[in-house]
Amino acid sequence: MPLLGEGDALQPLRVLGTGVPDLLSVADRSVRLRERLLVFDADPRLTAFCEGVRRHLHDDGWFHSTRAFAEVTAQLGVTLRETFGPGDGFRSGFLGHIGAEMLLDDVLRERAAGCLPRYYEAMNAVDPEEAEALVNRLHPRGTDRLAKIVRGFCDSRFLEDYADSARLLFRMNQVCRRVGLTPLPDAAVTVLAEARTTVDRRRFELLPPDRYAWPPAALPR
Repeated sequence: MPLLGEGDALQPLRVLGTGVPDLLSVADRSVRLRERLLVFDADPRLTAFCEGVRRHLHDDGWFHSTRAFAEVTAQLGVTLRETFGPGDGFRSGFLGHIGAEMLLDDVLRERAAGCLPRYYEAMNAVDPEEAEALVNRLHPRGTDRLAKIVRGFCDSRFLEDYADSARLLFRMNQVCRRVGLTPLPDAAVTVLAEARTTVDRRRFELLPPDRYAWPPAALPR
């Protein structure tokens, strides 16, 4: 979000960079961008892309270590486990983690008007083939799978589905199938609807203003 309003011609590459580590985890898990691989040199496009990747790595580091994230993910995981039985521990814990993140995405969409269309506009401004080429300049292994995933991510606009708990469940179950877990039943819609309220209530603990550069008036209290 802090990158969306700056108007720099290279901002789409920074925005893309913030998403590529996660997109690579879908496209090609053998290719991971670490900070030691990033290059800040005379090529402004590669530098901008690396700035976005670095932002992702930095934000991931502190976000996942916050007390609020631990508590919200644990609460959602416990609720799922209580709903679907004690034998559901691993799946519930995993989905508590990704579910909290997906719900927080939607809180941002709702409370920061226009941020999601601007995000997709930035993502669509970069050729997926260039995204793959930039990764291949940084990683010794390289990949030929990223461009397709970037293109599909932009075309599907699945972040818009998070506003509806049934569609959110559908997207979570896509993740389950991808990692080999049994999908959640339809009854999980109620759990997610309740968790949405919890995530919204704790949004400033999950993304504290002193750690995260909110755009002006983006999230009214």
